[in-house]
Amino acid sequence: MQTTFSLAQLADPHVAEAEKILRKCVHCGFCTATCPTYVTLGNELDSPRGRIYLIKDMLENGRPADEEIVTHIDRCLSCLACMTTCPSGVHYMHLVDHARAHIQQTYRRPLIDRAIRALLAQVLPYPARFRAALKLASFGRPFAPLFARVKGLRPLAAMLAMAPRSVPAASPVSKPATHAATAQRRGRVALLTGCAQSVLDPAINEATVRLLTRLGVEVVVPQGEGCCGALVHHMGREEAALTAARNNVDAWTREVERGGLDAIVITASGCGTTIKDYGFMLRLDPAYAGKAARVSALAKDVTEYLASIQLPEPALEPGLAVAYHSACSMQHGQKITRQPKDLLKRAGFDVREPKEGHLCCGSAGTYNILQPEIAGKLRSRKVANIEATGAPLVATGNIGCMTQIGGGTRLPVVHTVELLDWAYGGPRPEGVGAVP
Repeated sequence: MQTTFSLAQLADPHVAEAEKILRKCVHCGFCTATCPTYVTLGNELDSPRGRIYLIKDMLENGRPADEEIVTHIDRCLSCLACMTTCPSGVHYMHLVDHARAHIQQTYRRPLIDRAIRALLAQVLPYPARFRAALKLASFGRPFAPLFARVKGLRPLAAMLAMAPRSVPAASPVSKPATHAATAQRRGRVALLTGCAQSVLDPAINEATVRLLTRLGVEVVVPQGEGCCGALVHHMGREEAALTAARNNVDAWTREVERGGLDAIVITASGCGTTIKDYGFMLRLDPAYAGKAARVSALAKDVTEYLASIQLPEPALEPGLAVAYHSACSMQHGQKITRQPKDLLKRAGFDVREPKEGHLCCGSAGTYNILQPEIAGKLRSRKVANIEATGAPLVATGNIGCMTQIGGGTRLPVVHTVELLDWAYGGPRPEGVGAVP
């Protein structure tokens, strides 16, 4: 794609990076076939190619974002299926992230929209606040039908609909600690406990610690670790995202210096995609660029790490059929496609892959809150494909997908690592039937 940025504009390293990405686009349109919003809405401006045109026009002309571009950028899930499809290597993720930051800086959203986004940014990344908010949701639930009838308040209705009726007790695993290997030690890793996941389903991290320590891996939950920053990053709140990134880089760097780390293990693939991008996000910060690059190199999804070490024979072979949902942040963001399925098969599960596995379920961080209508259509499509496999169980590697899919089916939806922990000697995950 030909661009006409001025030298003055290109002096801004963010604009220069955007221009480099734009130049790689050749207008081929392959991305439209795999873009969930284009497939759902049929609007060229709701495809990656259409959004690229809008971003180019906005940035080249140095103008603030307007309602049209905000509408279409907001509808983007950042599922990154377009990056998997693109034959030219267009790094759409970095381009749309820059566009969102530009929107945040130059566009004044309606009051209700601003308030809801501020609420999400101030609550979801903080486990104590999020836990309190979920407990308070019962008081707001009777008003959900009323909120759903008012366009600007539909995100509140979506929040209330997704809030669980009960909140699990806080897990000791979320506290800073060192969990010693119970077998002969062969590794040391840090575990990202996460923010929303640690509140919604602490059993995921508990299963991770049990499994890894049984396999001889020491697991450290570092002091000072916090939210990865993905949520605010994808809302265009770049300074808040970079602050979160620096905080975690410091926490993990201290652990590297204290006792060394073989990996930073992540059990939420949405977080993994962002942490693996810390090196890029902090590339312009001389105090953090090198440290952030080292952290990104250490970051591993839990299945990615498990696939790199030798596993024993399973303690039992469940023999259950499992529909494996590959989260977008896993398959498109991190290019992890084989390892989770191979691990499940080796553990004795009959892995079934739903049709249209490349299409997003509609979770996408806060997307199912901020864009509930589109997210609902995508969930229905995803659930229909999952249920068509005939499997009595769904496995995935991202808490957002678990919540989204679980809200549309009666099938139990569990994290991949919970099934692996079970197969290798841990307890059966809640809601999963016993082995015949």
